Amino acid sequence: MSKIQTAERVSGSDTSDNYVFQRSLLAYVQAAKLVSGRVLEIGTGSGYGIEVISPNVDSFVTIDKFETSAREKIKGHSNVEFKKMNVPPLTGFEDNSFDFVISFQVIEHIQKDHEFVKEIHRVLKPEGKMIITTPNKSMSITRNPWHIREYEINVLKEMFEKYFSSVDARGVFGNDSVMKYYEENKASVNKLMRFDIFNFQWWGPRWLLQIPYDIMNRRNRNKLTDAGAHIKMEDYFVDKAKAGCFDLFYVATK
Repeated sequence: MSKIQTAERVSGSDTSDNYVFQRSLLAYVQAAKLVSGRVLEIGTGSGYGIEVISPNVDSFVTIDKFETSAREKIKGHSNVEFKKMNVPPLTGFEDNSFDFVISFQVIEHIQKDHEFVKEIHRVLKPEGKMIITTPNKSMSITRNPWHIREYEINVLKEMFEKYFSSVDARGVFGNDSVMKYYEENKASVNKLMRFDIFNFQWWGPRWLLQIPYDIMNRRNRNKLTDAGAHIKMEDYFVDKAKAGCFDLFYVATK
């Protein structure tokens, strides 16, 4: 199983991903209300954000370590450019060259997270904004070995405040339908984890846990497909970051 196939990269074409996909889509829809000018995205993923962001900006540069279907998605969008790149650093981008940088569900995968944030700060124009989402650690049901780390609300805010003049700390929440799915998912995962009597998931090496995690995660999502299929983007909402939010949604100003 390749990294491209991991459940970390959701799409709207797989119904079992719907619960996560709708939450991910919300981030783009919220960002589209804020962005303008020249925008950089770090983490194209399957490219579903291109059609949401590109109509609202003058130019949109989106980068990813994998090409996936990105080049196909940009066809018909004359203001969109895709670059294949590992980050950090943001190679080939000049200082003070973007009005906004968006990056959704990426920073948790970055080994050098401070360097990642400093590079975003570097390429932003004065008063430019960074918009980032990442899982709220306190809502994670189990360890995700694809993530280098996850962040608590205040930990991420304090890190961003080291480099940016202001940080608007918000979170992505779900209504009763979302919470019902979350509790069903939690019960199902905990049922599986009862066999991990030595808590290997918490101390085992990431590389060894990734494939078993992906297999169990996909099986669990398939099991809960009917429960999650009816969830819509409108079942999620953004509010001030606090306990119970699924993702952190932070807007930092240079």
